[in-house]
Amino acid sequence: MNIRITMPKLNDDMESGILCQWNVEEGDTVSAGDILCEIEYNKVVTEIEADRDMTIVSLTAEEGDELPCGAELATAEVSA
Repeated sequence: MNIRITMPKLNDDMESGILCQWNVEEGDTVSAGDILCEIEYNKVVTEIEADRDMTIVSLTAEEGDELPCGAELATAEVSA
């Protein structure tokens, strides 16, 4: 089953964030708790962790992109 990894909403005021850095590549297998990427909001950089074991299928956002909360960053495959 494929899932979308999206720009999180870190607080009520957040409308968008900047994807600073990917820590994974397409095809990588990651475990829950592994760092997927870093995003910046309001001059603070936050690490985004995988919430489950998965394989990264595609990175749909590029480093430096400013994206609204809920926008797709990547897709991943998880076992059912």
